[in-house]
Amino acid sequence: MVARLTAEHLRVKLGQPVIIDNKPGANGLLAASEVARAPADGYTLLAINSSGLMINPLVYRKAGYQLSDFTPVTMYTSFPFFLVTNAANPRTASVKSLTDFIALARAKPGELRYGSGGIGNFGSLAFEMLAGAADFKITHVPYKGTQAAQAGLLGQEVDALFDTPLTVPQVKAGRLNALAVTSAKRWGELPDVPAVQEAGVRNFDLTVWLALMAPAQTPPAVVEAIHAALAGIRDDPNLVRQLQAHGTLELTPPRDFAARLKTESAMWADLIRRQNIQLD
Repeated sequence: MVARLTAEHLRVKLGQPVIIDNKPGANGLLAASEVARAPADGYTLLAINSSGLMINPLVYRKAGYQLSDFTPVTMYTSFPFFLVTNAANPRTASVKSLTDFIALARAKPGELRYGSGGIGNFGSLAFEMLAGAADFKITHVPYKGTQAAQAGLLGQEVDALFDTPLTVPQVKAGRLNALAVTSAKRWGELPDVPAVQEAGVRNFDLTVWLALMAPAQTPPAVVEAIHAALAGIRDDPNLVRQLQAHGTLELTPPRDFAARLKTESAMWADLIRRQNIQLD
């Protein structure tokens, strides 16, 4: 959705048609593999979240790409996850807080089910981190994308979900209950929802981002031209408002984003190695 919001802006700024080619599934692995093999000429780009870009190569031996196969263009937006349950689901009717959810999961080990946008998705990793920190067992149900996972939650196929800020309207409408947010501080649009750390789960701080990447070896001048075009988004208040529904607008310069990628990739590699997470 973020790619679609920015495609028309890029078309005008660059004087080129911008075609969105969705490659859903496998937590972005299919799309990333294709772009990694594309010519490094700036005409094929990858819109992907941080788990698809960094986590897949760490947990899949045959991912088909590495972080080094890409050149950073920009980080679009960053956002936390919200732990949400279905207000109409009788299995979680007693859950009014994160503490309640943890107590229920401990009382029924493995019986509760959580959805995610796919194996290796940060929504999945967030649950694994929470379950490890709070000592409970829960069953994972992976979907082909976060929107499909939210549909599964609304349809009572699963009992909980770590969802993106796109869940806010459902929470405000009363269809979903938000129990906690994964960032260190509360989220502005849902100020009454506590951070996970406030429930006593220490050092739990998870923020995700959406990025635009180019194949490795794409000329720096081309990368800078694309980033400069994207930076013009800040001059369009309507587009800024729409993008902020997906998180905090960043539009990080390529060099700064490359430095962040290096730091975060090392952090996740260390965590995955210590937890011995391997998916193939």
